Amino acid sequence: MSRLSEPLPDELISALGAMGISDLYTHQVTAIEAVRSGKSIVVVTSTASGKTLCYNLPVLESLLKHGGTEGTEKSTSFYLFPTKALAQDQLRGLRRYADLEPSLARVMKAGTYDGDTPPNTRRKLRDEASIILTNPDMLHQGILPYHTRWARFFSA
Repeated sequence: MSRLSEPLPDELISALGAMGISDLYTHQVTAIEAVRSGKSIVVVTSTASGKTLCYNLPVLESLLKHGGTEGTEKSTSFYLFPTKALAQDQLRGLRRYADLEPSLARVMKAGTYDGDTPPNTRRKLRDEASIILTNPDMLHQGILPYHTRWARFFSA
């Protein structure tokens, strides 16, 4: 086990504790530290090794710090998965954090943006969501051709 140079926010520590997670593995710490420093990462480990924490924790940490309070820019994230089913599964995992920690529920507005998403929900996600989970087909057919509408997500 390894420790982060700066601890996670208390809200994340609380949610992780409720999930039975008290420590992070070395690859998770390395990934989180890299993301915190603005680097891109690729995590390749065996099944059920905690890869999801490598991206969920920095995203949730950013939402807590930059969740769009008055006068600040909202933090946004795209999650790209190869299938709709995997995106739905990952959304359930994200919602678990919000269920365990009310402050995360206030800053995390997440949803899947795929072929089954109704048009009014698509608009609402594009305009209000902090995390959108999608797939390559939808990215190429429903998002990139309308990139000007997605400026909130695509701007750095």
